[in-house]
Amino acid sequence: MRQFHLIDTTLRDGEQAPGVVFSLDEKIEVASILDAAGVPEVELGTPAISADDVAHLKCLTAQGFGFRSACWCRAVEKDIEEAVRTGVDQINISFPVSGILLKVMSKDRQWLDSEISRLTSFALDRFRYVSVGAQDASRTNPEELVRFVEAVIDAGAHRVRLADTVGIMNPVRISDWFHSFVGQHPGAEFEFHGHNDLGLATANTITALISGCHCASVTVNGLGERAGNAPLEEVVAALRTSCDVDCGIDIKKLVQLSDFVAIASGRPLHLSKPVSGEMAFRHESGIHCSGLENNRLAYQPFLPEEVGRRESYQAGRHSGRVTIQKILKESGIENLAKEKFEELMDSLKQRSLAEKRGLTESEVIGMARRLA
Repeated sequence: MRQFHLIDTTLRDGEQAPGVVFSLDEKIEVASILDAAGVPEVELGTPAISADDVAHLKCLTAQGFGFRSACWCRAVEKDIEEAVRTGVDQINISFPVSGILLKVMSKDRQWLDSEISRLTSFALDRFRYVSVGAQDASRTNPEELVRFVEAVIDAGAHRVRLADTVGIMNPVRISDWFHSFVGQHPGAEFEFHGHNDLGLATANTITALISGCHCASVTVNGLGERAGNAPLEEVVAALRTSCDVDCGIDIKKLVQLSDFVAIASGRPLHLSKPVSGEMAFRHESGIHCSGLENNRLAYQPFLPEEVGRRESYQAGRHSGRVTIQKILKESGIENLAKEKFEELMDSLKQRSLAEKRGLTESEVIGMARRLA
């Protein structure tokens, strides 16, 4: 399989999520953990937003992180000049390419054709690495997208970024995209940037990478505009578990970072969020819990300690004897008579049903002690 890498854009696209603001200290912490985890490239922000953003970017690049640092710019000379002041290693220039975005931004194809070459050349004079992106590539006329890609390559850009800006792509179309573009331009480098509006960002990102795309941008927890982006920790786990690909990133550190970003962004993780959610390795079904006692992979895609988590059993109306016996044993209750145990099982299931929730271990233990 072709070599590829992941690019984290939590501090750029992630912070664009409505209401999310990272302090400088939080940005440094996020970048530090990304660096320690081995993420090779990080998009640190957008200098055109404010003088504070430029100052933050300067501070981040001065930390001496091992990853390649980048910032995002509109297709405007002033943005590129602001980016120079930040000290980042490379620049990502974004052009509107779909008919709808060109119209919204009062641009046309003639502007696009002339500015791709001019602004790419302008950036190449100032940066050692230049990426040029197609914003809203997924809603662009296919012939116009081919024309854009060819123009970017002819202009000398190092990378072409194709963005599914409103998250409408699916794995079949993604596969067609990159088999076609990479096949037609074997010497060019391509990046995929996927949004999660239809819940397909992770699947689309994985498909892009295994279809020949050279890199993909992701965010911690999938943080981003609207429904967010492809989550870094999920993509890493999926590559390893589903595709048998180790992309060189320490997933345990990513789950640690997942918790930190959830707090810093004010966006708590969904309990059932894949990989890093509190319920990702929690089990209630009697069949599942019994199976896990025999083989911990019976009902888990990988061992939870691989991502710094651990499995747990939830007592409730679906619980089997194995779960309750395990809870009691761990609490030192091993002498409950058979008929009392059966009474306990019946009582806890009735209580779970009546209260419409699972029961805590302390509640189960309390019920057992009252029966003992």
